[in-house]
Amino acid sequence: MQSKKWSLQIGGRILEVETGLLAGQANGAVTVRYGDTVVLATAVMSKSASKISGYFPLMVDFEERYYAAGKIKGSRFIKREGRPSDDAILSGRAVDRTIRPLFNHRMRNDVQVVLTVLSYDGENDPDIISIIAASAALSISNIPWGGPVAAVRIGRVNNELILNPVNGEVSEGDLDLLISGTKDKINMIECGSKEVPETDMIQALAFGQEAIKKIAAFLEEIQKEIGKEKSQPALVQGSDEFEAKVKEILLSEGLAEALYDKNKKVIEEKTKAIQEKVEDFIKNAYPEETDKLKEIAEIVFEEVSDEIVHQNVLEKEQRPDGRKLDEIRHIECKVGILPRTHGTGLFTRGETQALTVTTLGSPGDQQIIDTMEVDMKKRYIHHYNFPPFSVGETRPMRGPGRREIGHGALAEKALVPVLPEKEDFPYTILLVSEVLSSNGSSSMASTCGSTLSLMDAGVPIKKPVSGIAMGIIVGKDKKFKILTDIQGLEDHYGDMDFKVAGTDSGITAMQMDVKVDGVTLDMLKAVLQQSHQNRLEILEKITAAIASPRTEMSQYAPRIIIMKINPDKIRNVIGTGGKIINEIIDETGVQIDIEDDGSIFITSPDEASAGKAKEWIDNLTHEVKAGEVFNARITRIMNFGAFAEILPGQEGLIHISEIADRRIEKVEDVLKIGDIIPVRVKEIDSQGRINLSAKAVTKIT
Repeated sequence: MQSKKWSLQIGGRILEVETGLLAGQANGAVTVRYGDTVVLATAVMSKSASKISGYFPLMVDFEERYYAAGKIKGSRFIKREGRPSDDAILSGRAVDRTIRPLFNHRMRNDVQVVLTVLSYDGENDPDIISIIAASAALSISNIPWGGPVAAVRIGRVNNELILNPVNGEVSEGDLDLLISGTKDKINMIECGSKEVPETDMIQALAFGQEAIKKIAAFLEEIQKEIGKEKSQPALVQGSDEFEAKVKEILLSEGLAEALYDKNKKVIEEKTKAIQEKVEDFIKNAYPEETDKLKEIAEIVFEEVSDEIVHQNVLEKEQRPDGRKLDEIRHIECKVGILPRTHGTGLFTRGETQALTVTTLGSPGDQQIIDTMEVDMKKRYIHHYNFPPFSVGETRPMRGPGRREIGHGALAEKALVPVLPEKEDFPYTILLVSEVLSSNGSSSMASTCGSTLSLMDAGVPIKKPVSGIAMGIIVGKDKKFKILTDIQGLEDHYGDMDFKVAGTDSGITAMQMDVKVDGVTLDMLKAVLQQSHQNRLEILEKITAAIASPRTEMSQYAPRIIIMKINPDKIRNVIGTGGKIINEIIDETGVQIDIEDDGSIFITSPDEASAGKAKEWIDNLTHEVKAGEVFNARITRIMNFGAFAEILPGQEGLIHISEIADRRIEKVEDVLKIGDIIPVRVKEIDSQGRINLSAKAVTKIT
């Protein structure tokens, strides 16, 4: 196929889409360039149904390549890129969450979308380019899909919205908003912000949607020009007669009633019994097609359940657990429940429970982030664990998956804006959230638990943060109802999962996924207005448990002493080959971190050791001034005087005329090496040499 290019001016730069040059055997392949960042997207679909059953098998892989940024990473022995970084996983999730809702959920062909970053300019974000590239590849391919979609990033500096800001503008501003969607709707949001009010957030979403509309129309024109005819997918589908019979059994056996109970376990037991009735019907009526028809029956079960929940919410405002649409489940907050940890917070909302533990460490415990995009250090880290027992299941525990990394990143993002500055609180802060029970919105429970845990640990956060998961039910007539604090069943059968976290002043983090083609700005405005009130309610529960950060840290938390020295004196502390600093560490048992600006952080489990190390460093770096008195040790004797050490590594000269208040012929007549005598600093000459006087302090005979 011959290479062909299209271009669009967006955000002050050219967005260029090219096809026909690379990856010719994929069903669809494009390269998208924005600035000097280039992403290759390929989309491939299997010709037949997957062997995987139970869900649509879509795989999205985001591949960072260090060569894209001109970097060679890894150890001396291994240079091949290994498992994806957390940032790469989050980027892949953003693409997946954007494109997945636009596939037919009954489709069973394997579909794989691979995004490979070929060039990175350090300014233009590969995330938004990858979403656009995936959309373009799917659109021009023969893969049945409901796109195109587009994505933009919105920043704000000095209250001015910026479309697709470069990296510097993101760090300087108070908003980092990634949104994607179709020409008319938004279907994915990822946001970190510094207490941005809801009204300002709506303005930013509207600003971004205008650009999305323009990019989506641009991709639509490319699809019309070169797009392949869509093929017929392998669908999980039975005869109209069979599906109607399954639906009849589900309703007659009381599925509508079974879905409505306050207890998650009761719902599971009742629905399982109904599903067993359907399986018995299939075994008796279709003994030779049991396995195939069971999967079709499962899809019918999901669709009928979805229809029941939608109808009850839209027509009766009836939720499965009996709550009002804007009602939050019962909340309990506890702190300080573990004896030896530095801080703990236990947050329980309904059947969802998260235990978050804070550990404080030295500045040297910071995490080094070394990826294609950034080389940096993180002093605030949040890990999220979701063990199988939290949902009453058994499965191998093999470390965090994409979901755990995504939820951890969201909870981390929510608290970053309220953390104290490093100069005021230099600790490295590690939070680990253990989800002990889950029935919806465990990431927001982790966020609330983080606030409790940080305050319990004595971390002087600026304000407490709470989070809430909101849902929406949209009818065929486009009317909708907002659901507050969605539980698992409402998440599963609802049309949106919108997580919002923030303080009483504004939003610090947002994340949205949908199961429909998207939601409108009017819907988002209603959700944000309701979520604001709900967050305030949760904040009241949090502050009732602990009103403010503790004034004293745990006795088991390390203590840090901060010092500031002349940067020129750093070498005095480190010594040749690290000899001096290692001696201090070995002698006192402390940990010492030194920064280029002369900041020194002494971390110790006890104040006595830290004080000893501080005194040692004070002596090593003391700026000697004229008139100061020291007990000096004679180190060398010359015919014109004696050199004496007044501080570790700092010597001065006692001229022979300054040794005593009488004339002496030989220095050795009065002093010998090792003598300790009091001296006064007479002067420091223009070359920094220290001149001492012994006779100015006391008489030496």
